[in-house]
Amino acid sequence: MQEQINILAIESSCDETSAAVIQDGKVLSNHIATQKVHERFGGVVPEMASRAHMQNIVPVVEAALTDAAITKGDITAVAFTQSPGLLGSLLVGACFAKGFAQALRLPLIAVHHMQAHVLAHFIDNNPPFPFLCLTVSGGHTQIVLCRGHLDMEVIGETIDDAAGEAFDKVAKMLGLPYPGGPLVDKYAAEGNAEKFKFPMAEMKDYQFSFSGIKTSVMYFLRVQQKADPAFIENNIRDICASVQYTIVKMLMAKLKKAARDYDIKQVGIAGGVSANSGLRRALKEAGEKHGWQVYIPRFEYCTDNAAMIGIAGYYKYLDGAFADLTVTPSARSGFNVQ
Repeated sequence: MQEQINILAIESSCDETSAAVIQDGKVLSNHIATQKVHERFGGVVPEMASRAHMQNIVPVVEAALTDAAITKGDITAVAFTQSPGLLGSLLVGACFAKGFAQALRLPLIAVHHMQAHVLAHFIDNNPPFPFLCLTVSGGHTQIVLCRGHLDMEVIGETIDDAAGEAFDKVAKMLGLPYPGGPLVDKYAAEGNAEKFKFPMAEMKDYQFSFSGIKTSVMYFLRVQQKADPAFIENNIRDICASVQYTIVKMLMAKLKKAARDYDIKQVGIAGGVSANSGLRRALKEAGEKHGWQVYIPRFEYCTDNAAMIGIAGYYKYLDGAFADLTVTPSARSGFNVQ
């Protein structure tokens, strides 16, 4: 009888310390420690993030093992986020994973964070290939063509800011606390998306640009507040709805073009911004209109989490794609499966 494959996964790319146990491709546990320390600064402070990871990683791993009802001796391999992310944060996860693997003589698996976001779809679903995934987060916006679990190609991405960054920066202009993206979504649900018009960037092929909408919103608010100091307070719901509508429309325009050009009907979204209700709704509507099979991860697998690192590690384990102890974290790394 074949032994079970138990992957211990570590995610520490930004401001969430997470550990998960994946058994034969199924999630047994997925623990996340969110760092509240950054809220007062309006964004992630890298040094504080690293220190918080050091405090959180041991109890988070212990909780993941306990919830999975397995011991360290049951672990088959250790997967960790190797790139991209905040270098100090990545180092904490990488060093812990290396130490754990070396102590127990286990294989080590280095995982690309953005590929893990795509593979989060395979936690609860099994999208057929080829599969298109729009991956949208605070640091990345990409359209990924997936021909297999470890055969992916970025066919389009942002040339400047990510969509998630645009949401957070607009939220900051509106005086909303960090993280602001979810609050923009909340207010947008109660606003008129057609109240204010913002320009959409016209980019070639499947490329994105979100710096323009940030600048447009900044000048728009500056002009309106000169005439009415209470403009934001009185119109925040409509502003959020209009901004969200514009960003979602830009994202969906490129995704529709890619699906049409590649003649692919299996389409999904991933990353932190895939939790946005406007984007999820737009994808479902496009699916109904164009005959797509639509895939959206559960909310807990949209934001940074170790379960997605574990599922990526599982497929790399099956492929024999292991790393040695010389592997080093990288803040910016090419999108590959090595």
